[in-house]
Amino acid sequence: MVTVQYNPFAPDVHANPYPLYDRLRSEDPVHWSAMMEVWVLSRYDDIVGVLTDQRWSADRRQARNRFAAEAQRRQEEFGPFGRTQTMLTADPPLHTRLRRLVSKAFTPRMVEGLRPRIQEIVDELMDAVQGSGRMDVIRDLAYALPVIVIAEMLGVPPQDRDRFKHWSDEIVGALNGPFALEETLQRARTSANELATYMHGVIEERRREPRDDLMSGLIAAEEQGQILSEDEMLATAMLLLVAGNETTTNLIGNGTLALLRNPDQMRTLRDDPSLIPTAVEELLRYDGPVQGTGRVATEPMEIDGRAIEPGQAVLCMLAAANRDPAQFERPDELNLRRHPNEHLAFGDGIHFCLGAPLARAEGQIAFQAMLERLADPRLETEDLRWGGTFILRGLTNLPITF
Repeated sequence: MVTVQYNPFAPDVHANPYPLYDRLRSEDPVHWSAMMEVWVLSRYDDIVGVLTDQRWSADRRQARNRFAAEAQRRQEEFGPFGRTQTMLTADPPLHTRLRRLVSKAFTPRMVEGLRPRIQEIVDELMDAVQGSGRMDVIRDLAYALPVIVIAEMLGVPPQDRDRFKHWSDEIVGALNGPFALEETLQRARTSANELATYMHGVIEERRREPRDDLMSGLIAAEEQGQILSEDEMLATAMLLLVAGNETTTNLIGNGTLALLRNPDQMRTLRDDPSLIPTAVEELLRYDGPVQGTGRVATEPMEIDGRAIEPGQAVLCMLAAANRDPAQFERPDELNLRRHPNEHLAFGDGIHFCLGAPLARAEGQIAFQAMLERLADPRLETEDLRWGGTFILRGLTNLPITF
């Protein structure tokens, strides 16, 4: 008799989902959630199996449940972001084409070239709080850094960054889908359409006068005579904004909290800053920004003896896989020297996060700066608030003294 139920909206689960993930893994690893009409997977091997098997579709519109039907009915309300498939939700051959085109404008070399600028931005943000002895890590660093970086990459002028951040925050509210409040969905719709209108203006400007930025790169990208349509460009720019913003904010916030709550590990990192790259991978595993991702069965499938019908959706809980003791030794412990560390924070398979090198660069530079510049950092309060959705996990505040 299964007693565990997956309800990510319960306040205690929202604050700390990991005990629930443990129960799911041990009691019901292929769990049917009647509330959400989805199979919930929590074991590492099962999730890797789904993410690397193209019989599972990333196109949520293939799902046959009442939520998918409702989402499809409302997608036009979200403008290009709703009606156009992105790399995130497309299957081959469309996914292959989109990813190749976007990859041309989003290369690892370009990301490496951004490191000096990321360092400058981090230094400016830290200079602003250095003398006060206190800061809110989310407000003063984690929010600001990724929005400045992605806005500059897309060619957005500094005076428009705050609007960009606002639009991004509101659009993320729609990730709770049918479980989101109507007023949240309305704000997300408004922001998606305002952002599309804004980006349309940027595209027109770049067509007339190309610059050395990502938007000009998307316009110029071509693969075997194929280019991105305007809707695809708009949807891609919006995806990069939202994905590039929220996830890196949460990496810095969740990671800083993990270090503050594990002072021995913070000391290890202070004593040996060469561990920073390894440490960022462990922080991603330990409390990752993206908790889960969805797939849809395109044919009859079976996982651990459970029959899954075509059109049924599965929710792959990446954060649960990242604490699976079958894959990671003592998974609930933060170990900044952990090696190997094949975590799934960036997903797996053909949809592995294209922005992973950028997130890693921003995280590495931000953590290094905090370790170098903040002596004896301490949590100012345990009254921390978790915002986001059950898919994106992140703090809304993290006040510290130093």
